[in-house]
Amino acid sequence: MIRAMHTASTGMEAQQLNIDTIAHNLANVNTNGFKRSRAEFADLLYQIQRLPGSSASNVGVFPVGIQVGAGVRPITVAKEYLQGNLRRTDNSLDVAIEGQGFFQVQRPDGTTMYTRAGSFKIDNTGNVVTGDGDNLIPNITIPSGALQIDIGQDGTVSVLLPGVSQSTQVGQIQLVRFDNPSGLIAQGGNLFIDSTASGPAQAGSPGFTTGFGLIRQGFLETSNVNIADEMVNMIIAQRSYEINAKAIQAADDMLQVVNNIKR
Repeated sequence: MIRAMHTASTGMEAQQLNIDTIAHNLANVNTNGFKRSRAEFADLLYQIQRLPGSSASNVGVFPVGIQVGAGVRPITVAKEYLQGNLRRTDNSLDVAIEGQGFFQVQRPDGTTMYTRAGSFKIDNTGNVVTGDGDNLIPNITIPSGALQIDIGQDGTVSVLLPGVSQSTQVGQIQLVRFDNPSGLIAQGGNLFIDSTASGPAQAGSPGFTTGFGLIRQGFLETSNVNIADEMVNMIIAQRSYEINAKAIQAADDMLQVVNNIKR
């Protein structure tokens, strides 16, 4: 009974992590470029009371052994980098990535980070920045008084200036990709940094022929969280938590019966 209590307690801890992950997904259902997380688990070590294939007392071997598990443990909370829906905004500085890739931005301390959220702004010096003021890499400056900003699918940024009939190219948006994007470290604020697990950033121009996604001006990539799926997962996790608590209660009742035998 004591072992059952410890085993069920690991199940409750696992489902608590599962609920925490689901709650984080639901909280960011309207966060641009957000990628849902999924908790994954593995069973713990087993106590082998009889090894499969060991010699039987009479003849032959035991075809099936006795292996009693010790519960469950979390192994990963992995990001799922599935494409989110593209929401039309008609804002010239809203850009979405259709396909693989991340935008590069530079934090005030000089750190390079990566994001899928493409809601950009222009600061007081004309630089294209994120909502938190991080500069886009490579740096793109929009001339003062620009009448129109055009961003091509290949990332070229052109502006129409007063008194000029043709657009002038002022920059090029580059994307980066990783061999293992699930190895990126989330920093909050829609930002990631690379790690040994993710591999180094590989930069390139947008375009399916180059292995990167396309740039869609006037669109934002929405969160890839599916509310219906998260609600179903939440119900399953809640019921799993409850049944593990019931297992502890059942083990406690059985232990109480044993303690009361002499009464």
